[in-house]
Amino acid sequence: MTDEQEQVQPSGVWATAVGVARVRALETERENALFRDPLAQAFATAGGLWPASPPPGDEAARRRRLGVAFSIVIRTKFLDDLLQQASTSGVRQVVLLGAGMDSRAFRMDWPEGTRLFEVDTAAPLDFKASVLRQEQAVARCERITVAVDLRDDWPGALAAAGHDPALPTVWIAEGLLIYLPEDAVELLLARISAQSAAGSRMGLTLGTRGVIERFGADAVPGSPASMWVSEMPDDPVGWLAGHGWEATSHTLRERAAAYGRPINTPPQHEDGPGGLISALRPASTADQQHLNKEAPRGN
Repeated sequence: MTDEQEQVQPSGVWATAVGVARVRALETERENALFRDPLAQAFATAGGLWPASPPPGDEAARRRRLGVAFSIVIRTKFLDDLLQQASTSGVRQVVLLGAGMDSRAFRMDWPEGTRLFEVDTAAPLDFKASVLRQEQAVARCERITVAVDLRDDWPGALAAAGHDPALPTVWIAEGLLIYLPEDAVELLLARISAQSAAGSRMGLTLGTRGVIERFGADAVPGSPASMWVSEMPDDPVGWLAGHGWEATSHTLRERAAAYGRPINTPPQHEDGPGGLISALRPASTADQQHLNKEAPRGN
């Protein structure tokens, strides 16, 4: 580890991104991996989470830990597929909000002309940059980092970095919203919507109803679950419709079965809307908003 890496060791909420990298590294080692992330082990090693630490002795805690890891694997595959579909449809702008240790710019195949923006605070981006230099990683698209706190004017910073809101964008907020209070989630969605042209796509992961009670109630202080603060609305599709998006909600169980990783245990609670969300910005919504802005106003 270099002196530079020692100066930017993971801390706070963003340190959870290194834990996510550890999970992706373990999945990458599987023979039937749902994805391959060649940089994940390097991130986990630099963050002190590799080799993998043994599971805690508490069996209930071990099961919760495995459950969280499983959800990370399934959501990664889900969002990989969403990004590939968006690229196929012609979208050439990608924005990763709270990018953390995401390595999609390096591990996925991107069409020519793709611009991928990684938005996060300076500390994780600096940590990530040091690992990428060490690994001599080369992005497969134009990769642009935007160092800004999502509580600040990140749309302005994104625009200054070259994002064009007049062109379709695919937005990814993976493992992010659960760490934000509800008012911050609403503001984030409003800002995304204001920067989204017709044909834009969005992939979200939301904390399902009851997840904080099941995983966070007795979570170890400083662990990811101890920092969870928000769950998804009862009607996520209707909620996103209010922001101008046509959304589809998927459950972890449904997607896991589709990927050949079925959950064999019965549900512990009644199945409701799922926390894996894909959404489209329809032309009618964007066009109507434009017309509303251009329409003359009475006195």
